[in-house]
Amino acid sequence: MTRKYNFSAGPAMLPLEVLEQAKAAMLDWNGSGMSVMEMSHRGKEYMSIAAEAEADLREIMAIPDNYKVLFLQGGASSQFAAIPLNLLRGKDSADYVNTGAWSKKAIAEANRYCSVNVVSSTEDTKFTTVRPYESWDTNPDAAYLHYTPNETIAGVEFPFIPETGDVPLIADMSSSILSRPIDVSKFGMIYAGAQKNIGPAGLTIVIIREDLVGHAMDVCPAMLNYDIHGSNDSMYNTPPTYAWYLAGLVFKWIKEKGGLEGIAEINARKAAKLYDAIDASDFYSNPVDKDCRSKMNVPFILGNSELDGTFLEEAATRGLVTLKGHRSVGGMRASIYNAMPEEGVDTLVEMMTDFEKKYG
Repeated sequence: MTRKYNFSAGPAMLPLEVLEQAKAAMLDWNGSGMSVMEMSHRGKEYMSIAAEAEADLREIMAIPDNYKVLFLQGGASSQFAAIPLNLLRGKDSADYVNTGAWSKKAIAEANRYCSVNVVSSTEDTKFTTVRPYESWDTNPDAAYLHYTPNETIAGVEFPFIPETGDVPLIADMSSSILSRPIDVSKFGMIYAGAQKNIGPAGLTIVIIREDLVGHAMDVCPAMLNYDIHGSNDSMYNTPPTYAWYLAGLVFKWIKEKGGLEGIAEINARKAAKLYDAIDASDFYSNPVDKDCRSKMNVPFILGNSELDGTFLEEAATRGLVTLKGHRSVGGMRASIYNAMPEEGVDTLVEMMTDFEKKYG
């Protein structure tokens, strides 16, 4: 079997070593006589899997002891509602930064529960940049400030972490979590869908400072209440057990790669190879300001859009798939998350060079 290089924005590639490990244990995990997906989430076997996964995540991210780690369902999109329902804490407004499609979705949902103050928007640039923090119109009395450090669709990444003082900083890290070290203590809450750098779709990670838990509005559904999930060790109901298990295998894989420091070095090399190829070309271009380019999601435009279909067809013959750009941006998009091997990026760059020689 020949595996393809899957450049999808998500669900994305999983490490081959993780898939092979899961395959070996599919019918019988550690002599239990059961597949992990058959286990009771309250049985001792699965409880040990869950606890080990949380411990490994805490270790690789250096999560302080005063933060809860929740393994939830509903995708990152469910957090768009959960955040205001839990974190307004009696206030009636929150600050949001609009740097792309996922920021806009978060803003639209928050508007149902509070007054949203959009402190900065780059929609007028078609989301190709991030404006400096000094230019933001922030509210010092806001319940929190929400931003998306990496916008999957536009390929924009923040070159800085906002310093918000006493206002809790909330980050949707769905497409950048575990790609490099971060200082968790700078954030009130971090959340991320799993299907890019963590594991398969169906799992959502929430990392939240304990003082922000326990203030949910009366109308907050139990399934969106962080205090309920935290008090029940993320097992208020049956969690996505197999996705949680696979995430735990990914965490161990990251540790074997040298932790987030090692992963960051690999990711930096992959991104540099691809951006260097784009910048050295008269045929390809990237619309994002260079200091705001994403290391995870790399959109690029062909000099002749009529060749887009041909590019995708020829890429597929080399095992390079899911490169079509989002309809709002056009062109191509290569998502090069942690599990994308350097060989995949090398093969893409080689294909791009050959394609330009042929059609450019």
